[in-house]
Amino acid sequence: MVVTNRASRTRLERTPDGRRLVVSRDVSAPAEAVWDILISVERWPDWGPSVSAVRGIDGVIEAGSRGDVRVGGVWIPFTIDSCADRRWTWRVAGIPATGHRVETAGVGRSVVAFEIPPLAGPYVVVCAVALRRIERLATTG
Repeated sequence: MVVTNRASRTRLERTPDGRRLVVSRDVSAPAEAVWDILISVERWPDWGPSVSAVRGIDGVIEAGSRGDVRVGGVWIPFTIDSCADRRWTWRVAGIPATGHRVETAGVGRSVVAFEIPPLAGPYVVVCAVALRRIERLATTG
């Protein structure tokens, strides 16, 4: 199943964490530039519609990083489960949450994707907004 909304695509896919809804977007920026945006906690509020702040981590995430993310005025603890090969996953309040990945799609191009647990299907809409914001950040500096 593939659903396309202008530049975003949504499909059911097998990931290292099992079957997930994957919403992705082609971006006219190198994968490394997009990856830097995804792993820099100070940038999360710039692209994450539900994230207003992050505390407990300075700089970039890595496997095992722990902190808190503010969503709707409430601080929620998170742990980064994995962070390698331009893919990271996390647990929010102890629950496996969205995976994030970037793939090279040619010279100066990449595909950024979010992997969403199927039970969180409506979150696809939030991720599509985040993908547009990431593209804007990556292409405008």
